[in-house]
Amino acid sequence: MNDFQFLHTSFEQQDQTKSGTIQTVKLPDIYLVEDDRVLGMTIKKYLEKKLALNVHFFLTPTECLLELDKKIKSETVVNQTPFCLITDISFEVGGSDGLLLIDLLKERGHHFVSIVMTGFASIETAINATKKGVFHYLTKPFELEILSELVTKAFTKKLNVPESAFTSSEAFINKTNTSPNASNAPHLFQSKFKIEAPGPDDIFCGMVGRSKQMKQVFERIKKVAASDSTIFISGPSGTGKELVANALHNLSNRKAHNMVSVNCGAIPSELLESELFGHEKGAFTGAISSRKGRFEMAHRGSIFLDEIGDMPLLLQVKILRVLQNRVIERVGSTETTEIDVRIITATHRNLEEAVQEGNFREDLYYRLNVIPIKIPSLKERREDIPLMISYFLSKFVSADLRNNIEFDDETLELLISYDWPGNVRELENLIERLVILKGGSLIKVADLPAKFLKASPQNLESYKSLINLPDAGVDLKQLLSDIEDSLINQALEVTGGNKNQASKLLSMNRTTLIEKMKKKGFLQLN
Repeated sequence: MNDFQFLHTSFEQQDQTKSGTIQTVKLPDIYLVEDDRVLGMTIKKYLEKKLALNVHFFLTPTECLLELDKKIKSETVVNQTPFCLITDISFEVGGSDGLLLIDLLKERGHHFVSIVMTGFASIETAINATKKGVFHYLTKPFELEILSELVTKAFTKKLNVPESAFTSSEAFINKTNTSPNASNAPHLFQSKFKIEAPGPDDIFCGMVGRSKQMKQVFERIKKVAASDSTIFISGPSGTGKELVANALHNLSNRKAHNMVSVNCGAIPSELLESELFGHEKGAFTGAISSRKGRFEMAHRGSIFLDEIGDMPLLLQVKILRVLQNRVIERVGSTETTEIDVRIITATHRNLEEAVQEGNFREDLYYRLNVIPIKIPSLKERREDIPLMISYFLSKFVSADLRNNIEFDDETLELLISYDWPGNVRELENLIERLVILKGGSLIKVADLPAKFLKASPQNLESYKSLINLPDAGVDLKQLLSDIEDSLINQALEVTGGNKNQASKLLSMNRTTLIEKMKKKGFLQLN
C-alpha cells in the first residue's frame, strides 16, 4: 500500500519534512458501521475530536457499501483514496455481517484497513477476522482511547501516514477552532450527548421512547388494543410491562370498567387461587365470609396477570380452563360463574425454556401467546436514556427548580454506556436519589453509586494491550506493585478520596485497601 495517495479528505494535517519544509498530509477518512446509534455517535465524535478525522457513520453495512461504491466511481484507479473501516460484526437488521462487508469491499477493489468490533466475542469469529486481514479485533465494551490508539497504528503501519500527523492533531483542532474563519468550529466538538425533553411524539401512555424498538411497541399496542385477544407481554424486569398493560386497557372498549392487576409471584401459592377466583364462606380456616376473586372484579374489564411464569402448575390448569371456557369456580363452590374479561399476561422469564424444563404447561403457553409484545431492555435502546432522564427530572424536581441537577459530559456518557440491569425502574430510582441527595448541584462521576464506577467501559481486552514484554524482560514484582499503586490512586481520585467507594471499585475489602495504603504511604497523601 506504499503507493496510496492521501487525497480528497476534508481534514488536513501539517507535517515537517527532513528538509524543513512544511507539507500537507491529507488523512484518510473513517467509515464507521454500527447499528447502536448512541455508540456510533460516541465513536464518531470522539475520533473527530481526538484525531481530527473525517468520520462517516452508517447504521447498516448496506448504507456504507452504497456510499463507498459512489466514492470509488468518482475516482480513478491511480488516485484511489484509502480509508479505515471500523465495523461491528453482527447487525440486528437483515442479518447483516461486518465480515461479509469486508469481503465485498475487497471484491470491488477498495483499498482500506479494517478494525472490527463485537459484543459477542468467540474464538471462531476472531479466527475469521484474522483470516480476512483485519488489523484488530475489539470486544465491547472498550475504552475509546484504545480505539483511538488502534486507528493511529492502523494509519501509520498500514496506510503509511506519518506519526507527526497525529501528534499535532489536538493542537490542530485548537488552532482551527480559534481561527477567525472558523466561527462555527467551537460548536463541532461540544458534549456528545444532550439531555433533551421528550416531545409529544416521544411519550405514549406514560412510556417514553424515540427509538425504533419502542416505536414498534407503541404501534403494536395501538393495533391490538381494540381487540379482545389475549396479550402476552415479555421483557426483563423493570422495563414497564404494567404500563403496556394499562395502555392496552385504556385504549380499548373496556376502559370504562375495571383494570385489575395481580402479581402472581408476590402472592403465596396457597393463597393465589382464592385471590384469583374468590372463595365461599367456610371454604377454609379463616374464610368467615364469601369473597369475590380478581377475575369477578374485572368482569367486563381487563385483568393483568403479571409474572405468570411464577404460577404453580396446579393453578395453571385452572387458568387454562378460564381461557377456554370463560368461566370460574370459587374455592369451596361447585357452581361456575361466567366472566367477560380481557386477559393480559406478562413475565420476565423465558416461558419456552420453562415449558421444556416442565415448569410451565405447553398448552397454556400457546393459549397465552396469542399476540406477543416484547419490551426491549434499556441497554437495547440507549438513545432513549437522555429523554428518560429529562422525563424523570421533570417528575422529581420541584417547581421552583431549587433541587434541579445537571450532569457533566463524563457522567452522562457513563449513564448511557451503563448496562442498566434494573432497566427503566433502576434509572428512575437513580434520578430520584440524585435529586434528593444532590439537588441543586452538578452531578459528577464520583456522585454516582460505586456500581456505576465499576461498570465503566473497561474489560480484559483493554488490559491485554497495555503492556508488551520487552526483549530484556521485566521485574514482574515491581511492575505489579507499580500497577497496583496506579490503580489505587486512580480509584481514590475518581471517588474523591472516598475509601469505601474506592474499595468497591477495586473489588476489595475496605480494610484491605486501608492496609495497602498504609504500607505504601498513601494515607499521608490522601
